[in-house]
Amino acid sequence: MKYVIIGGDAAGMSAAMQIKRQGSDEDEIVTLERGEYYSYGQCGLPYVISGQVGSTEDVIARSVETFRGKYGIDARVNHDVTKVDTEQQTVFGTDLSSNQPFSIKYDKLLIATGVSPVKPNWYGTDLEGIFSLKTIPDTEELIAYIEQNNVKQVTIVGGGFVGLELAENFKEIGVNVRIIQRGDQLMNPFDFDMAELIHEEADKQGVEVIFDEAVQGFTGEQHLSTVVTDKNKYHTDVALINVGVRPNTQMIDKQQFYVGEKDELLVNAYMETNIPNVYAAGDCASHYHIVKQVNDFIPLGTTANKQGMIAGLNMVSQTKAFQGVVGTSILKFLDLDIGRTGLSEKEAKALGLSYETVKLQTNAVAGYYQKGETLTVKLVYEKDSKRLLGGQVIGRSGIDKRIDVLATALYHKMTTDELLNLDLSYAPPYNGVWDPIQQAARRTL
Repeated sequence: MKYVIIGGDAAGMSAAMQIKRQGSDEDEIVTLERGEYYSYGQCGLPYVISGQVGSTEDVIARSVETFRGKYGIDARVNHDVTKVDTEQQTVFGTDLSSNQPFSIKYDKLLIATGVSPVKPNWYGTDLEGIFSLKTIPDTEELIAYIEQNNVKQVTIVGGGFVGLELAENFKEIGVNVRIIQRGDQLMNPFDFDMAELIHEEADKQGVEVIFDEAVQGFTGEQHLSTVVTDKNKYHTDVALINVGVRPNTQMIDKQQFYVGEKDELLVNAYMETNIPNVYAAGDCASHYHIVKQVNDFIPLGTTANKQGMIAGLNMVSQTKAFQGVVGTSILKFLDLDIGRTGLSEKEAKALGLSYETVKLQTNAVAGYYQKGETLTVKLVYEKDSKRLLGGQVIGRSGIDKRIDVLATALYHKMTTDELLNLDLSYAPPYNGVWDPIQQAARRTL
């Protein structure tokens, strides 16, 4: 059997390793990566800027040489797939190293091509000093530019997860940071009343945030000097464009494949597309949302690794179903930890659900042990059944374990009453006798 995998990162190589372990010794595995790096943690790249991660080499889990030499995978770099012919079961593309075309036949194909940053049609984007951070080369180019040009002011366009991580790491190296956000809040997946805590932290730490302005373009001679919005102009040395991502599905015929609103490939629980022998996984695929009970698009590294593993097992007939996601994410922003899972209040409202919310600020640990160490919890739950729909937690410590408990509760469709029954750990340095999420759940009685 010949397996071809397009994409050499999380989903693709998780699948490749399962095929290698569970398949036959006679199987051939070919992986086609458009870039030069395999299997690296993109989420760690912002921290290379500040030196909290030593270098881009540190985020590489396995090198292309490891996949080739140790595992016998035909791992190719600089191979850009431009067309998938599902009738001939052949992929076509260009070897970017030689600029020569190639074609490879497959018995089973996995599309695990990830996403690319959205590039708006703004004027001046060809100026030096404008970046998007997605890959190792992106990061190395950005760091080199900062070092060579005495950068003092950075403007980040877009206040989502990556935007806030970038802001923190630029502040860490003493660069002035401005964030321009088209809407009225940072971190749109959160409700506004919770996002206000993030705004307060940005203000406290000297991060300038511009709300309700839309970037129109950039000016400068050879190098960027000004960001132009619909209301103002701002001097800057560097601009980071962080306004979303798009699935890399341009190589498929979208009249043939089922795709979602953002052109992600729609897959079933076994990572199968609607085309026989073609699978998809990771950021370029759909993600079934357990709470919404529909296909969603929430590109995360955790999901990509799971879907890749499941795709690989199903490709070698080891049947396993992907159970879905609840949309769990966490972020460190300066001195705040920020976590969410499930539905926000605005999502529940948009879905027409009958819901209620509870919100409180309370101690993260026993109040007498460490005074002033507080966190804010917000729960969203179904009005009649009290089934938990989502949660958001923001504070300076202990956020991760509360979000993970809520994510587990959502997976098991628990009610707020059942949250009270959980036997959660307690000792003064870690918790109070009632955990903060249980304190919130008590208010729903």
